[in-house]
Amino acid sequence: MRLRMTILLAVLAALLWPAALCAQDKKREAQLRTVHGTVVDKDENELPGGVVYLKNTKTQTVKTYIAEEKGEYRFSGLDPNVDYEIHAEKDGMTSNKRTISSFDSRKAIVVNLKVDKRKE
Repeated sequence: MRLRMTILLAVLAALLWPAALCAQDKKREAQLRTVHGTVVDKDENELPGGVVYLKNTKTQTVKTYIAEEKGEYRFSGLDPNVDYEIHAEKDGMTSNKRTISSFDSRKAIVVNLKVDKRKE
């Protein structure tokens, strides 16, 4: 009888474990953030092909995104507990570096980047 109960509990645990993990993943996913915007030149013209750099200040890793036809870019799945630095470059020009703070509680953050000064 005791062996049957142990086996039954083991089977139940094996069946319920994936559901618990899935619930944790969904909760974590719901907390992730997205940063998006447009890359423009000094005259506010869209800059397709501008390269946007997103740096995780905790790990120092950098992700890049090449702005699309209308100068749009998007980074998703960002950790809400980490600060990020973002800027854009094109044709030897750069934008100011902007900070995305972990204290900013928005899920979708819009950062438009103006490429208007010579890259140093």
